[in-house]
Amino acid sequence: MQRPSTLAMILAGGRVDALGVLTHYRPKSTVPFGGFSRVIDFPLSNLLHSGIERIAILSQYRSYSLINHIGTGAAWDMIGRNRGISILPPFKDYDNPHWYRGSADAVYQNLDYIQHYGPSVILILSGDHVYQMDYRQMIRYHHDCDADLTAAFIEVEPKAASRFGVAEIADDSASGGRVLSYEEKPANPKGRWASLTVFCFRPSVLLEVLRKNQSDTSYEFGRDIIPLMMRDKYKVHGYRFQGYWGYTQTIDEYWRTSMDLLGPNPKIDLEAWGIRTNLAHRNIADRQPVKIGPRGCLDNSMAYNGCVVEGTVRNSILFPGVRVLPGTEINDSILFFDNVVQEGVRLYRVVSDVNTVFSRNVQIGAPLCEKPSKVSVVGWNNIVPEGLCIGCGCQIAPRIAPEKWPKDKLADGEELQ
Repeated sequence: MQRPSTLAMILAGGRVDALGVLTHYRPKSTVPFGGFSRVIDFPLSNLLHSGIERIAILSQYRSYSLINHIGTGAAWDMIGRNRGISILPPFKDYDNPHWYRGSADAVYQNLDYIQHYGPSVILILSGDHVYQMDYRQMIRYHHDCDADLTAAFIEVEPKAASRFGVAEIADDSASGGRVLSYEEKPANPKGRWASLTVFCFRPSVLLEVLRKNQSDTSYEFGRDIIPLMMRDKYKVHGYRFQGYWGYTQTIDEYWRTSMDLLGPNPKIDLEAWGIRTNLAHRNIADRQPVKIGPRGCLDNSMAYNGCVVEGTVRNSILFPGVRVLPGTEINDSILFFDNVVQEGVRLYRVVSDVNTVFSRNVQIGAPLCEKPSKVSVVGWNNIVPEGLCIGCGCQIAPRIAPEKWPKDKLADGEELQ
């Protein structure tokens, strides 16, 4: 067996309560994004283009959609004698009575996997960020500094820094420097560099600090491992990332990041970034080409295979199989696979999960005015009743029974469970 110089481990198993109904039945890493792909496709495509060919995906929450999406790994050229993708689910055995108790514990419980391959570098990545990065540049910086840990950071506004792990980084070089301080989600951050959850570890040091942390009650890289390494005087460096970074932790962030795909000069260029996805998942490759009817209109929008557009679609993203019937109007919205929008429907700032039917004359949201409205989310496998008016910022759970729908209106911000 040829030992890989770099082993990548993707943290992809969790869900985020702030994403609401979009993660009721899938981990956050497999939330659809960009009209045909999933969020995890971004780190996977980055690894492909960086020439890193041995990958482990750590999964815990509702893994089926992740397993189904990854398939054999062929979509990212990860099939071969010395390359591949392994999905590592949680387990219990005689030595370990716990499921994964956090990101660091998930890696700790798979130390035998790491030791089997014996890499010179371990790259640990979040599976739920939207960005393009050549990891080889960061790994080169890591080796040049002879660091125990190199973490990637991006500069953020001070008012936003308290949501992230935040560092002060010395001005050692244009690429990065020593981490002078690190705080996890501080109320009054000293630094302005937010963690991307992209970590490059010296394997022997990673093993050492993970074992030290096993006596603790928290098992997270940002909350526990980096502060431990700072306290014990390990060589921790920060790599300054200068590119685009999209966060998808909340519905509003997911919506805003998705809107960065649109416009004459989009911030996210899926083709230029070389994003790969599994085209067999949900039969994307086998669907017919997009059909635009004589009265159909796509204005600053994206539509993919299997879509039929006979109404007006503005500033929106349609995933494969969406049908937009005549007399409809879709604005600033994202419709996942196989939605059906019937006559007279008006949608404003809506994210709709798969297999949802909007019956005749439904209205969700309100036309944009001076103050932007909040995004409404509709869970999968719903049939929204005819003529229903749903306000802004509403959350509708998957598979609502017919008798639970209100007769005529759902007010702004209401939830339907």
